[in-house]
Formats: sequence, C-alpha cells, structure tokens
Amino acid sequence: MTDLKKYTSQILVHILGWMLFVFVSLYIFSRYYWAENPFLQYLSILAIIVYINHFILLPFFVKRKWYIFYGLLFITISFLATQVYCNVFAQCGCSIMKCLSDYLWQTLVPLIFFAFIWLLFRFLDEQKQKEDMIKQHTEMELKFLKSQINPHVLFNNLNTIYSYSIEKPTETPELILMLSDNLKHVLYDSNAQYVDLDKELQFLDNYIRFQKIRTEGVKQINYTTSVTSNYLKIGPLLLITIIENAFKHSVLNSVISIDITEENNLLQCTCINDFENKITDTTQFKIGLINLEKRLQLLYPEKHQLVIENSDKFKVVLTLDLA
Repeated sequence: MTDLKKYTSQILVHILGWMLFVFVSLYIFSRYYWAENPFLQYLSILAIIVYINHFILLPFFVKRKWYIFYGLLFITISFLATQVYCNVFAQCGCSIMKCLSDYLWQTLVPLIFFAFIWLLFRFLDEQKQKEDMIKQHTEMELKFLKSQINPHVLFNNLNTIYSYSIEKPTETPELILMLSDNLKHVLYDSNAQYVDLDKELQFLDNYIRFQKIRTEGVKQINYTTSVTSNYLKIGPLLLITIIENAFKHSVLNSVISIDITEENNLLQCTCINDFENKITDTTQFKIGLINLEKRLQLLYPEKHQLVIENSDKFKVVLTLDLA
C-alpha cells in the first residue's frame, strides 16, 4: 500500500509537470499551427531524453557517486538536444549561441525538474529506510533488555510459591492466581511498547506481596502508592528493575522503602534499601540499572531522570514524564 501511494504520487507529479511545461511552451509558440509547431514535434524526443535520464542515467551515476561525469554528460546531452531542436525542428538557421539562448531552456527545464523529482523521492525513500531501521533496532533492543528482566521476576515468584506450598498449603492457590496474573503481564502485556499504568502497578503489587511473604521476619517492607490519573500508560517492566534490585541486594534485618507517586502526569518511583558497603560490590547491582537506563533512553528520551545514591543507604529515584 505504501509503495502504491509512492508510485501514484510520482505519476501525478510527472503528469502535472508535463502539463504545466507544455502549456507554457505552447503559449510562447502560439504563432504556430498545431501541426507546424516545432515544440510539439520535438516533445516526443524530449520525453525520451527525460526518461532515459530518469530511469537509466540518474540511478547509474548517483549510485556510484560519479557526479562530475554525470554533470558533463548532462551538459553534453542538453547541448546536442538543443542543436537538434534548432536545426531539425525549428529550423531557425541561427548561430550556436543564438540557438542556446533561445531554445536551451526547453531542454533544461524538464531535465532539471524531473531530475529534482527523482532525487526528492530517492531522499524520502532513504529517510524512510533509516526510520524503519531505527525502529527495528529499537524494538529488538527493547525485547532483548526485557528478556533480561523476565526470568528474575518469574524465578523469584516460583520459589516463593514452592516454599509456601510446604508451610501454608491452604494459601497457595491465591499465590498461584497472582503468579498467573504476573505471567500474563510479563508474557503478553509487556510485548506492547506501553501498557496501562494501573496494570503495571497491579503487577508490582503482586510482586511485592510475594516478597513480603518470602522475607517475612527478615526484612521490613514499606510500600506506598499514590496515583491521581487512571488513563496513563508506561513502558512495561521499568519500575520492577528498581524494586527487584532492592530486594536482591538488601541485607538481612533491614528496611526496604518503596514509594510510587503520580501527579500531573509526572510519576516518581523512590526505592531505598540498606546494604553492606564493605561487602557488597555496588557494580553488581548497578548492572540492572544500566539496562534500565538504556530502555529509558529508548522509551523516554529527554523525559526521564534516574538518580542513584549509595552512601549509607542505596537510593534510586526514577522520575518519568508520562504525558
């Protein structure tokens, strides 16, 4: 469909270009009868020259970037075609310079105009190809980065269900249902570039509930959310990277604070956890945040801020403009 529109546009431009050129030329040579008009007799030769240039010469020389050779050939063809027009069709009997000054424009105008049209559509095609390549690269990179996140989330949830099925089997079905919702979100919903914010928050609620069960008596989890808008969308599996990072690298008998707020389309996720500075290699739990930053650059260029602090506590603050 796109190619059909492109070819239709080119055909319409060519038809309109020829109509305008013929109208102007006939107006100038109005003193001739139709059958005697030298321009109409020359028109078929001119059309052949224009489309040889359009379909053969331009693609050949531009592809090889032989611009100087093309320019010399262009000048030669224009000169010879004008001489043919003067001496064969118009039969003006004038000098070479007089011939060029009076008739050269009728060869140059269509040649230059349709060459410009060819270059214009070629430029538009190249721009579209570049945009398609960038889009494909972005989609592939997003899929790759998301694939690095998914296994961590699923394995943690499965481990929690396994341990709970042994200790509290009666409450296991509810956890399985929660895991089912999370699986659906990870495997299907997250394939879209953006998902509903409420679905993403429900996914986080389930994940944090799993973590509360898994770390019961070992870690204290303070989790709060405050969202004022219900229609917003967000890139999938962005916030989970920050939250999962806190659980993975926090120390025993510590506090993890997670606060997600949204106001006026501005969402902020703050996550704070204790860590053993002497033991923990901070570069290890910055790997996930590096992947997160790459995704943010792709999904929210110049519309995000990621701040990381690691003094006595490890603090990550992500601010997103969801408008």
